[in-house]
Amino acid sequence: MELLAPAKNLECGIAAIDHGADAVYIGAQRFGARAAAGNSVADIRQLCQYAHTFRAKVYVTVNTILYDSELDDTRLLLSDLQQAGVDAILVQDMALLHRSATLPSPLPLHASTQTDNRTAAKVRWLRGLGYRRVVLARELSVSEIRAIHEAVPDVELEVFVHGALCVSFSGLCYASQYCFRRSANRGECAQFCRMPFDLVDADDRVIERNRHLLSLKDLCQIDNLEALADAGATSFKIEGRLKDVAYVKNVTAAYSQRLNQIIRRHPDRYCRASLGRCTYTFEPNLQKTFNRGYTAYFANGRQADIASFDTPKAMGEFVGTVKELRNHSFNVAGMTSFANGDGLCFVNADRQLVGFRVNRVEGNRLYPQRMPDGLHAGIRLYRNSDQAMERLLAKPSAERKIPVTMTLSAIADGFRLSANDVSVEMTIDHQKADKPQRDNIIRQLTKLGNTPFNCSEVSMSDDFDFFIPSSLLAELRRRIVERLLEQGNIGNDEADEADETTGADETTGADRTAGAEPYRQSHLYNIANHEAAHFYGTGELTAYELMPTPDAMLMQCRHCLRYSLGACVKHGGHRPAWREPLYLRLGDGRRFRLEFDCSNCQMNVYAAHR
Repeated sequence: MELLAPAKNLECGIAAIDHGADAVYIGAQRFGARAAAGNSVADIRQLCQYAHTFRAKVYVTVNTILYDSELDDTRLLLSDLQQAGVDAILVQDMALLHRSATLPSPLPLHASTQTDNRTAAKVRWLRGLGYRRVVLARELSVSEIRAIHEAVPDVELEVFVHGALCVSFSGLCYASQYCFRRSANRGECAQFCRMPFDLVDADDRVIERNRHLLSLKDLCQIDNLEALADAGATSFKIEGRLKDVAYVKNVTAAYSQRLNQIIRRHPDRYCRASLGRCTYTFEPNLQKTFNRGYTAYFANGRQADIASFDTPKAMGEFVGTVKELRNHSFNVAGMTSFANGDGLCFVNADRQLVGFRVNRVEGNRLYPQRMPDGLHAGIRLYRNSDQAMERLLAKPSAERKIPVTMTLSAIADGFRLSANDVSVEMTIDHQKADKPQRDNIIRQLTKLGNTPFNCSEVSMSDDFDFFIPSSLLAELRRRIVERLLEQGNIGNDEADEADETTGADETTGADRTAGAEPYRQSHLYNIANHEAAHFYGTGELTAYELMPTPDAMLMQCRHCLRYSLGACVKHGGHRPAWREPLYLRLGDGRRFRLEFDCSNCQMNVYAAHR
């Protein structure tokens, strides 16, 4: 079981490892699907060195579509990343199949969720191209993941388990590019889906007014981890390469603890993918971290309450209801403790989120900096900034140590010290001890200080009665720590082996197109350079970013407004009174036609030009 955490930067990456991640994913300076979260190769190298101590892995996102002018720079980046010691790269653009294969030792490839991976056929096709791992679409259910694993058991499946949700299938969203000339496939998403819309019908009748109809709650699968593992998921991914270090610490620790609980129940079936045990100075609590409210999304089938229509902002944890207002303060009913500086919020009568900060706390009586408009008795309060938690997470909040058992034994010309399958020897004359030495030997050998190791047991034979000076015991300890560190940093065996299945030139363009499950519109292939065009056998650049077409599909969504509004007859809803087609309308008047593809249980979004 691999817990995969996000790293906005080196600090977040190290924090993720310290708090229980088995792997981290991070962006380089360019070509990652979060353009605002780039890092130098030097920082990535340092992160690799730290992670590999615990046999944790580092994956780098190179998952944007690429233009012809960028291919040579990308090839140089891949070479630098390989030398830095990364364990794999996440890829969307098929040009990188060839570019990676030209490296002295090809980097393992993971198919990014940007390649739209939702069927067994697609996963099988990607595996045949040489991808070691496929990051599945967030929209899949546990049963769909199980079916993919059973159909393609020899490929690793990575699933998102926590964080923000894109309403469109990843890689197939062009709304940001259409509206703002900022491409989601180039790491520059402007979050079109978090905007407020009116929903109007074919007669311009307003069905919903000024609501965030495409804004989803945040994903939380912490209660589905065991089901996902049983279904065949290998890696459990936390979203958040734009999130701060406090988010990474809290969420990683919460999921790490839950994975450990599962392993304790099933030690014969599961184990962690890296080494080390973590201790924390805080109690992880997902409610105290940025969230828009949580949903398990489609894990257990279609659910109505997956969207956050009232606000796209973080609401946080429910902390109680307002009991009564008095002058410039109010009382909160409930058992929650508050602190000066806490950020609170509520939804007012106009369905708007109102936030304010607490200036002073006296028990459950709160004195805000300014009494917010619309606050009244009975309103539900949420805390989206917890000062006590933030103070804890601002300090060193976890320590990760690899447990070792040491064995000291006499050999013909000295002594051997062994730990975790490595050993060191020292040539020294045997000298019988005048008094018992066992306690001093244990004390000296377990002084591991700031190393990543912790020794709770030193084993010696019952008749071990030799005197070894403390200075020599310290030297033995130093040597064994060096060997243990070397063992952790020898690199990933998988990364050192060429993948013989890459074969980017072994199939024809037609075969590749068939394997990719052709869409009705060719721009959905995201072909932005001539190497990708050659791969697909089209000879044309069809990416929407290069050739925007007026009637293109801008989004494919499993989220369905018909269903969310109770008007899906297929799923037992009422027959709607509106006349279709329906449109989403922005405040500036731009309209987007909705197509309800009931055969695929999917809602598609198109630009409308009237």
